Amino acid sequence: MAVEPGTTVRWLNTSKQGHSVTAYEDDIPEEADYFASGGFDTEQAARDNWGSSSGGTMFEGDDFTHTFEVLGEYPYFCIPHERAGMVGTVVVTENPETATSSE
Repeated sequence: MAVEPGTTVRWLNTSKQGHSVTAYEDDIPEEADYFASGGFDTEQAARDNWGSSSGGTMFEGDDFTHTFEVLGEYPYFCIPHERAGMVGTVVVTENPETATSSE
């Protein structure tokens, strides 16, 4: 998904399974704010809370939003389904119509 700076992206869980939205902390732009459902400040905190209490879980009908301000690529994943390949990337660019990205 490609968006312009200042765009708020909304993830909505339409599944009966719990999911998360968790940024790969080391792979987002250095100046960017970290993001994870549950409001965690780090990827490790998100992983630890998922493992101990399912913190950050988005249940059916739950949503999570994040506003992207800094240009760059923002890879993210679903903690319980990461190994199954549930990953994506938000690309923040001045020209989202011409950007290529993996969703």
